[in-house]
Amino acid sequence: MSEKTDLEKLRILLPHWVEHSHSHQHEFKKWLDIARQEGQDEAAAEIDRALELMVQTDTALNKALELLGGKVEGHHHH
Repeated sequence: MSEKTDLEKLRILLPHWVEHSHSHQHEFKKWLDIARQEGQDEAAAEIDRALELMVQTDTALNKALELLGGKVEGHHHH
């Protein structure tokens, strides 16, 4: 088994980061609704803004992955 290059490692890490980001977004949405229910509209608006930024982050990470040649073939992540 050959040693993975740093770039290969990055191509393996990027999809994981996007996946984690998605699970955080799910959590954010849940708590955003709770904040709204509690009448904390300004706080909810800030969480909503954070969500939008996370979506932009995902787009940037996916673009970086694409530029590096996409996911490493044969590497399955859970």
